[in-house]
Amino acid sequence: MTIAAPRTTPSGTQADSSGEIRGLTGLRIVAAVWVVAFHFHFTAMTGVTEVVGVLGPLITSGALGVDLFFVLSGFVIAHTYLATLGPALHAGPTARFVWARFCRMWPVYALVFHLFGLWLLARLLLGSDSDIAFQGVQPVMSVEQWVQQLLMVQMWDDEFLDGASWVGPTWSISAEWLAYLLFPVAALVFHRLRHLPLPVLGAGAVALMLPIASAYATTGNPYYEWSWVVRILCGFGAGVLVHLVVARLRRTEAVRRAASTTAWVLPLLMAAGLYGGQFVAPGFGGVVIVGFPVLVGALALADRGPATVLARPALVQGGKVSYSLYLVHIPMFEILWLAQAYVPALRGGVVGHLVALLVIGATYPVAAAAFRFVEEPARRRLRRLGAPRPVVAAPLAVDHGDADLPAPARPAGAARDRAPAAAAHGPRTALPTPRHAASPTRRPTLAAELLAVQRRRPTHRADTWGAFERAGLVRATILHAGSE
Repeated sequence: MTIAAPRTTPSGTQADSSGEIRGLTGLRIVAAVWVVAFHFHFTAMTGVTEVVGVLGPLITSGALGVDLFFVLSGFVIAHTYLATLGPALHAGPTARFVWARFCRMWPVYALVFHLFGLWLLARLLLGSDSDIAFQGVQPVMSVEQWVQQLLMVQMWDDEFLDGASWVGPTWSISAEWLAYLLFPVAALVFHRLRHLPLPVLGAGAVALMLPIASAYATTGNPYYEWSWVVRILCGFGAGVLVHLVVARLRRTEAVRRAASTTAWVLPLLMAAGLYGGQFVAPGFGGVVIVGFPVLVGALALADRGPATVLARPALVQGGKVSYSLYLVHIPMFEILWLAQAYVPALRGGVVGHLVALLVIGATYPVAAAAFRFVEEPARRRLRRLGAPRPVVAAPLAVDHGDADLPAPARPAGAARDRAPAAAAHGPRTALPTPRHAASPTRRPTLAAELLAVQRRRPTHRADTWGAFERAGLVRATILHAGSE
């Protein structure tokens, strides 16, 4: 989560000048663990059933963690890119944004889906039945599907989630990729909404969550035809609107105190809503989804309470690992579930429960390794590939002295005044050698030549004008050479 320059630090103190809102980074691992716990509760074991019996909807409603991710994503993308993409649609910034998001999402995704694809292919060829994955609808193993999965577009022509993705949860990756591609155009609209009254923007963020909330209220779940489109567009849009509110609020003590209070009261109200909703109708508690935009905005403004807890280094690091965790946990669970189908000892007892705990506990170390050795290194390398290359100037008959530069006219007294003036100024502070200075085998760059001119600091008023003209000559000559 970055902006161009550091600013007032919500969610505790900023770690650096990147503009990261650490409390929101920490919230990502909470959402990811919620989704992991939701998927693990399908494990057919006595211990799991007992835990679910105690925690109830706090576990079984874990699919809401995906919608929390969508709101977070909308906020973060707006926080980082809206000021750049919002004023006008330009090819350069748009391409850089899309490339940055691709570099962030694709490398570890491609690794996980290919490895799990090999697992599915092995089950298809060697298995004793037609089921190759623990999904209600079996995924299709074909070249066409492989291409769609590779490009992260597998959901775009499918109205339902089941069977659309080889790695089940990656339906949301495909949905978010669609949101990223639409954002440069949507940013034009959001940017022009930024001056609306704050209550209107806040109410709009909450209202965008109502379509999914109404599905929970009426059917108890958010699954219907093309519901994934509603979830990503509404959640993402709500996050953008929350950013518009947060960006305009002054960080007064009263605002920070109110945000901090909201940040710890609201999760308690949501938990109570999840528990109470089950007494109204199965799944009714999902209506608490309308509070997600408020929670994200509160954590972005808070400076105490849950915001400082989420901003702790361990949780911030967990937030960075959360994407890999989201990707690797289902393949690991599927291996466990298949082993349980063939090894009765793994379905219960001490051994079975220990193995299950080992698997769910290993998801984070595996995700951390994927983040450290695949996700982050690959992102950096791909970003460097897409970064604009500096323009190399053509050779010039110029060195770091004045011998080959056309000498500007100087007043007659300038030369004899140089020595006394230099003595008056005292010893100079040596400037560092520029990284791209000229050498017999390297062309000088604009930065190197301007730094060389700066070394020749004028010591007289008349010499100041000469140095100014010399710098202008260097700049004009190099830029002219670079344009040829």
